[in-house]
Amino acid sequence: MSGAVGQSTISSSNAVAARLDELQFDLGEGPCWQAFKTRRPALGFNLRTGDNDEWPVFAEAVRSDAVAGDVSAIFAFPLTVGSLDIGAVDLYTTSPVDLTPQQVAGATSLAEVAAWQVLRRVLSEQDVDALGGEQSAARTSRREIHQATGMVLAQLNISAEDAALLLRAHAFSSGRSVREIATDVVERRLDFSQRGLS
Repeated sequence: MSGAVGQSTISSSNAVAARLDELQFDLGEGPCWQAFKTRRPALGFNLRTGDNDEWPVFAEAVRSDAVAGDVSAIFAFPLTVGSLDIGAVDLYTTSPVDLTPQQVAGATSLAEVAAWQVLRRVLSEQDVDALGGEQSAARTSRREIHQATGMVLAQLNISAEDAALLLRAHAFSSGRSVREIATDVVERRLDFSQRGLS
């Protein structure tokens, strides 16, 4: 939803889901924006009633829309990796329901997994664009980057692959090189354990 790649929908389960995303992007309000900004799930909103204080324009647009008009409730879960805000995933239902705490926990866990996959996809596409489809051997052989990867791995107790991905993502989101971010980690100016993983 932000950064160099801009706003886009990666996948929609059907035309209704695609229309809900389109309405939110067009209006600049809705559950995905709330989840993205607060880094918390946006839950249990009945769109069929006229008393939606969180996003009144979006709720009215859904009620009057030919494609999404049957949607009763919509829920959004943030896609975050560490301090990176990637986007949000929306779920909807045509029945007015509230999610149980177990359902919220399950959807939150799935959103965490999805966030890593989205991040991999975005960075992979960036690599292909920047390198013309070729991977740079020099990038993966830099000693300082390997050292920083190991430090991030130890800080967060994650895999080496995820630690390297987090370094690249932080570089991408801040407009700096991976080498610069690695130097900050090695010289202890950047500690991912202080940022936490969501």
